Amino acid sequence: MDDQTRTEIEAAAFRRLRQHLMQDRPDVQNIDLMNLAGFCRNCLSRWYQEAAADHGIELSKDAAREIYYGMPYDEWKAQNQSEADARKQAAFQKAFAKNVGKKD
Repeated sequence: MDDQTRTEIEAAAFRRLRQHLMQDRPDVQNIDLMNLAGFCRNCLSRWYQEAAADHGIELSKDAAREIYYGMPYDEWKAQNQSEADARKQAAFQKAFAKNVGKKD
């Protein structure tokens, strides 16, 4: 497989993952993703931001999130996220420290 085809397939897989998380399963909470898988939608938007920077394109965290979420992050949160209980928040602190390493 040539590099261009591999890149196109990887991009298609990313778009499908985004569709799954944003359209098919918006009910899955970011905190549950982080606690179970070590990443969430915000991580994906940050990775998008980092990939853009690797190509000389500067995006703010908010701009990257708006691109990923398809709307301002606060709007998406209000529509889709619920408050997490203390147990989930404590697990999140551990998962975040292990997988991200710094406060987002």
